[in-house]
Amino acid sequence: MPSKANLIVGLQWGDEGKGKIVDHMAQTHDFVCRFAGGHNAGHTIVIGDKKYALHLIPSGVLNANAKNIVGNGVVLSPVDFIKEMDQFDDLKDRLFLSDKAHVLLPYHALIDQAKEKMKGDKAIGTTGKGIGPAYGDKVARVGHRLGELLEPARMTAKIMNFFEINRAVFDAMEVLLPNEDELLIELEGYKKILAPYITDTTQMMWKIMDEDKKILLEGAQGTMLDIDHGTYPYVTSSTTVSAGACSGLGINPKDIGKVTGIAKAYCTRVGNGPFPSEDFAAEGDKLRKNGHEFGTTTGRPRRCGWFDAVAMRHAVRVNGVDQVALMKLDILDGFENIKVCVAYEVDGKQIDYVPYDLEDAKPIYENFSGWDHTEGVRELDALPDTAKSYIEALEEMIGARIGIISTSPEREDTIIRQQGVQ
Repeated sequence: MPSKANLIVGLQWGDEGKGKIVDHMAQTHDFVCRFAGGHNAGHTIVIGDKKYALHLIPSGVLNANAKNIVGNGVVLSPVDFIKEMDQFDDLKDRLFLSDKAHVLLPYHALIDQAKEKMKGDKAIGTTGKGIGPAYGDKVARVGHRLGELLEPARMTAKIMNFFEINRAVFDAMEVLLPNEDELLIELEGYKKILAPYITDTTQMMWKIMDEDKKILLEGAQGTMLDIDHGTYPYVTSSTTVSAGACSGLGINPKDIGKVTGIAKAYCTRVGNGPFPSEDFAAEGDKLRKNGHEFGTTTGRPRRCGWFDAVAMRHAVRVNGVDQVALMKLDILDGFENIKVCVAYEVDGKQIDYVPYDLEDAKPIYENFSGWDHTEGVRELDALPDTAKSYIEALEEMIGARIGIISTSPEREDTIIRQQGVQ
């Protein structure tokens, strides 16, 4: 019987700390597979005194024994991927790129930035990396897949034809396009480096599952940024929830095993859009400072606030979460009072679910006593009683077991509450 693939998914607005948990779990898996997103995602992993910032390469790259697959659900920027590859010198036979993944080229980023500028104060707050336009081309059936890079001249001709058909649109947005010679040289350069890694990863996934390999599926961004289930339109352009692994890698729902959801012990968000538990006062600033809350991809300061149990219940159900990994508990060290959003007030009524539009939702808080020190703690019994009470209360509110607790960015500063997480 084929093996089932374990899955890791973000449960908030991204930046939950998925990288550390993927790195932790990758130590006992044969393959780590990325199923969605682009280089707008950022996983920061700290090992000893070295910090790695990964955007497209799966986090399993830091385990010398793990192989890494980038699935068809990803939009891949060759120039950024190649830069990321330069961090490593042992990728041969360890990295595989889907020939069906869509290519994100520099003109996609220019379109993204031009559209955001045109929207003015109505801008979504994208990273400007071109993710939306690349996914837009995919859905509009005018995109280009990684397999096409193997024939640069043919791909160049198709893109130049697309440019010509849409010339008026590009001119209106003041997007500077490459000429045919420039584009061909660019694509040939990508082919030279990436061709050895491009393959049919769908067939590969089926094969390794039939061989009973241990497989870990890695998401990008978070549930509340999902194109369908997030705070639309202030979302990303892909399916970030666990179901996205099926379409993004070519597997079926029965192939998915244990689902681990990742969440911070508080909340952050980058970009515009509703964020009910955002704290605009000194405590929000303290969360940002203590948590070093600045985007891995953009460097932008993250909006900070308190744990939102309503949004988390939503995310737990949507993803079919078996256990939660609670990250950055140590960032709450030193807070006398810790808030948790337990309900929303919308149009004068109290609700306990995520509505169609969160824009006017006001948080209703429950208060918890703080604690002095959890940083670096590796045993549950060594946590302060108030921290343990906080964790137990969150479990009750979100309807899921918290099986992993992280108390610093370091790989080893991790409490495993539940056996069998590997």
